[in-house]
Amino acid sequence: MTVAHTGRPAATVPVYDVVVAGGGPAGAAAALALGRAGRTVLLADAATGPPPVGEALPAAARVLLRDLGAQDVLDERDHLPCYANLSAWGSDDLAAQDSVLDPHGHGWHLDRGRFDRELRERARLLGTDVAEQTAARPAGRSGDGTWTVELRGPRERRAVRCRWLVDATGRRAGPAIAAGARRVVHDRLVALCLALPPSTTPTPDASTLVEASPDGWWYTAPLPAGHRLLARYTDADLPGARTGGTDLLTDLARARHTGARVSAHPWPGGAVRRAPAHTVRLDTVHGDGWVAAGDAAAAFDPLSSQGILTALYTGMRAGQAVHDHLGGDRTALTHYATELDTITAAHLRNRRTFYALEHRWPRHAFWRRRHTAGPADPADARSSTRPDPIPHPGAPA
Repeated sequence: MTVAHTGRPAATVPVYDVVVAGGGPAGAAAALALGRAGRTVLLADAATGPPPVGEALPAAARVLLRDLGAQDVLDERDHLPCYANLSAWGSDDLAAQDSVLDPHGHGWHLDRGRFDRELRERARLLGTDVAEQTAARPAGRSGDGTWTVELRGPRERRAVRCRWLVDATGRRAGPAIAAGARRVVHDRLVALCLALPPSTTPTPDASTLVEASPDGWWYTAPLPAGHRLLARYTDADLPGARTGGTDLLTDLARARHTGARVSAHPWPGGAVRRAPAHTVRLDTVHGDGWVAAGDAAAAFDPLSSQGILTALYTGMRAGQAVHDHLGGDRTALTHYATELDTITAAHLRNRRTFYALEHRWPRHAFWRRRHTAGPADPADARSSTRPDPIPHPGAPA
């Protein structure tokens, strides 16, 4: 980012300790952590792109939400309990991981829009100024090191000042990329997503299902109000990534378990949504006056089912690190970056291990790529400052 030093801004411009760009789980968690620490915060939620369809939240998220003072956002009237995770991986047989064995209890099928709004409302109750449908764009820094940030929304355009920026803008990571950070992309995974209408014969199924296929894998899960999420994951350069709804339905007929669950739902007439799902991280997650959190810092293969959990955790930790840094701890951001490195390395190890368990289609490009990549995935990893290959983030994570 080319920083324009504008001198000392007018005293009438509002001044915050921190501006958080991005109102998803990571941004809200950062605002909650900073608000609980007594910092003045503005949280800007641009609300661009298609609305998230739905996602699963692991039971361990209860611990994070409690630490953030937001444990009451999970209400069974709004979100569905998830009692088991099923998988057909490595064979045609279904394996089950039951929530009865989880010390934290069951997970959740989220109404993502409501979940995000509730988190932002908790931040508001702590004193955070929340700017809905408003994009935050860094415009320069003054001589005293404070940022001038332009806020742009349908009803207003104004400027504020802050001492620090948190980039929680998702995979685009606009402020971080503008500041000189670079993407390290590890694969080409994309998702083809559909939200299916409610079934005419409702079933009590409350589990997620993952099923491997020759050119990728399928994911399906129930959604609140009787809808169902269906997603196919494959690489962006493979033929399956360019299929429409009719072709997707034809391919689904070869997915035994997924097809059985989807068959009870009417097939929608809307277009299939394509969404980026590749593993990507920034080569640096903080710099002079900024820090990245959530998908802006590191976005992982959805097979891990850790997307929102990671977003909440990295948002919370980024907020804590900024608070400590502003309080004089010059090691706080370095420790945060080291923690992100550890999380990313663990994800890459687990991803290799899990993909290696599926060996039925070794000659197919999707599986060959995942079986032959080395310890740090050098076959696919590449630094990039180009935009992600798909224009908008999607729901599964």
